[in-house]
Parts: sequence; C-alpha cells; structure tokens
Amino acid sequence: MTIRTRLALQFAAILAVTLLVFSVVIYFFTYHSRREFFSESLFARARIVAHVYLDGTNRGDQDSQASYRRYLRQFYRTLPEEEVRVFDAQNHVVFQEGKPGQQSNLIGFLGLVRKDGREVVLESDYRQTVGLLYRDAHRGDFVVVASSVDADSRQKLADLRTVLTTGLLATFVIVGIGGWFFAGQALLPMQRIVHEVDSITASDLHHRLSQADGQDEVSLLAQRFNRLLDRLETAFAGQRTFVRDASHELRTPLTVLIGQLEVALMQQERTPQEYRHVLQSTLDAARLLKDLTNGLLQIARASDDPSQVPLTLVRLDELLLQAHEEVLRRHPTCRVDLDFSEPQGPARIAPYTVRGNEALLLSAFLNILENACKFSVGRAAPVVAALRAPAGRVQLEVRDQGVGMTDFDRRQVFVPFFRADAVRNVPGHGIGLPLTAKIMELHHGEVRVESELGHGTTVVLDLPAVLS
Repeated sequence: MTIRTRLALQFAAILAVTLLVFSVVIYFFTYHSRREFFSESLFARARIVAHVYLDGTNRGDQDSQASYRRYLRQFYRTLPEEEVRVFDAQNHVVFQEGKPGQQSNLIGFLGLVRKDGREVVLESDYRQTVGLLYRDAHRGDFVVVASSVDADSRQKLADLRTVLTTGLLATFVIVGIGGWFFAGQALLPMQRIVHEVDSITASDLHHRLSQADGQDEVSLLAQRFNRLLDRLETAFAGQRTFVRDASHELRTPLTVLIGQLEVALMQQERTPQEYRHVLQSTLDAARLLKDLTNGLLQIARASDDPSQVPLTLVRLDELLLQAHEEVLRRHPTCRVDLDFSEPQGPARIAPYTVRGNEALLLSAFLNILENACKFSVGRAAPVVAALRAPAGRVQLEVRDQGVGMTDFDRRQVFVPFFRADAVRNVPGHGIGLPLTAKIMELHHGEVRVESELGHGTTVVLDLPAVLS
C-alpha cells in the first residue's frame, strides 16, 4: 500500500470516527430530551386528570368525564393510544379514559409511585407510562397513571437516523476522495525527489536534489540527501585519486623489475658481477614494492570499522623506546634524542597510558620518526622526540631541522601519495602521514604538522589518556 493511499484512508477513518461519535452524541441527547419532554407532557396530563376527577366527584361522574374531555380539547391534542387511570388508596380504579395499555406488574408500579411520588416506565415501541401521586386533604391519596405512545419522537428519531447515516456515508466518500487528492499534492515533492534520485548515477554524483530550499520535512530530507551526495562525491573522488596514485607508485618498481630482467635476458653471457648487480637492483625494486604494498594494507586496516580493531592499554613511553630502537636500526646515522617530560595535573600511576592498538600506534610512531630522519640527512642538529602528558592527554612531539616544506605542501601532506617538491629526491611513497592521520582518527586523536621551508618540521600526535 502506498503512502498516498494510507494517508487518504487514515484521514478518512479519523474523520469518519469523529463524525460517528458526534452523530451518536447528537442522537443520544436528542433521544433523551424528547423522552423527557414527552414524560413531562404525560405528567401534565396526569395532573389535569387529578384536578378534574376531584372536582367532578363533587358533582357526579358524568360531569367529571365531560369536564375532563372539555379540558383535553381545550389544552391538549389527543395522544396516540392514550390511557389515563386514577387509583384510590386500595389500588382500585376509580376513573379510566382511553385504550388500556400493556403495563405489567401494576401493583409494584403503584407501590413505587406511592413511595417516590412519581415514576416513569419506558415500554416497547416508544410507549411511556408515568405515575403521579396526588394528595387531597379530604379524599386522601390517589395515584394517577397516564400512558401513551410517543409517535412523534419515533418518526423524528427515525428521520434523524436516516440523515445522520446518509451524511456519514457521504462525508466518508467525500473525505476519501479529498484525502486522496490532497495526499497526492502533499507527496508531490517526494515523487520529484524519487525521480531525481533515480537519475543520479556514479558518473554524475555532482547533481543535487532541487527540493532542498524550504523548511518543511521534505526539504530537510533533501538537504540531508544532498549532504550524503557531497560525502559520496568526495569519497569517490578520493578513491579515484587513490587508485590513480597507487597505480602510478606500483608501476615504478614493477617497471624496474621488468626492465632489469629483460636486459639480463637480452645478453646470453654476463659476468657474475653483472648478474649480481641485476639481482641487487631487482631485490631493491621488490623491497620497494613490498614496502608500498604494506603501506597500502596498513591504510586499509586503519580505515576499518573501529569496532573491529582490538584495543588494549598501551604504554606510549615503552612504545616510543621500541620505535626509537627500530628507527636507529633502519637509519644508523640518524641521531634521535628522547625527552620524557613530567606529567601535568593530578598524579597518575601510568601517565603515558592510552587505550589503543599497539601495532597501529607503533606504525604511526615509526612513520613520524622515520620521516624526520629521512628529511634531516646531512643536518647536524638531532631529531628530538618529546613525550608529554598534559591533563587528560598524551602528546608525542617530533622536531627536526630538515628541509621543511611550504605552507601549500603542508596542507597536502595528508593526501595519499603526495610528495612535496622539496623532498622528491628523498626515497618514499607519500603514505606515511596519511596512514598516521588514519590511525589517529581511529584512536580519537589528532595529528598536527607545523613546518617552514628550510627550517625543519614539527609533528605532534595527540591522544586521549587513560585516567587511573
């Protein structure tokens, strides 16, 4: 069932129930008001009969009956199937006029009238019977019973039921049609959004929905979808750039491998030194290819769902010592000085402890230290790695006095495979800092880079500490 049909049916159902309740209330109050009005008419008739009967008993029965009929013709019209009876103290009928009714349990009814002073009984087919206790100082107490059929109310209420039922059905049809039309008008922007979304493919993610300039729910939905398209377009563009750059970087060592092997096969006889040189060149290219592949795998791992990456308590001071040892093994001529500052804030048992993945954090430390060593070759000043523990944080600051970079290059260092112009002669792939940024994001931390061309670079890794 479509939303349009569901809205039309729900709107019609709500209005139908409301009108049904309203109709029942109208019918209920009309029925009770007419019943009370007819009851009062019968009580008035009973009072007149009592007055006429007592007046007539002083002058004879014939005069009493004639006087009763004269009063009826003068003040009332004859009621349908009307009957009036007067009972004395012994419950004997002393006066009767009209057709006898179907009143059952007459003795009990008279007892209730004598007890309460008046009583009303509703019988079938709109017949009512009322009883009135009339007291006379000389003749004693009498009970006057008047009974009649409320034919007028029966007809009027039947007409009212017909009008209410017809009006309810007609209203339901009209509201259903109107609800269908107005639901279609209200959902028209949604239909336009559906058509526009269907026309957007992976090749034209720059298109945006046109219903996002209002303040209603449809416009808010279109705005959120446009933001989603912005993120998708950025992700697709980044993916295309990543694939292009990765293909370019992978092609370089593969070209070297293929070229060296082809040259070796072109000559049938070569000296052992030449074969050794070819093997060394291919080995270097294979190692370069391995390092590049490992970097790509690490970036993919760092981009995984954080919930799938195991996290434990990691001591960053111990991890820094481990990274320092590995960097010195890779770059024996590089001098790296370590600085462990005193923790700030309240004393903690383990001031340099964070919750993270040890392998990924070690990779981030190695990337920063190895970059500092590579870009400081030939400089007398050492690389300084300072570990600080300000309140609630743990920060690793690595400073070098290397070649540095321009402000434009500094803003691009987190793009995979980006190489600054000043360091293109330095071996590398341009994936160290992007990988480090991914790792910091995974650990709810951040990485900051400050650099000036010719005056070195400072990289800061900032992570939330584990409070003991």
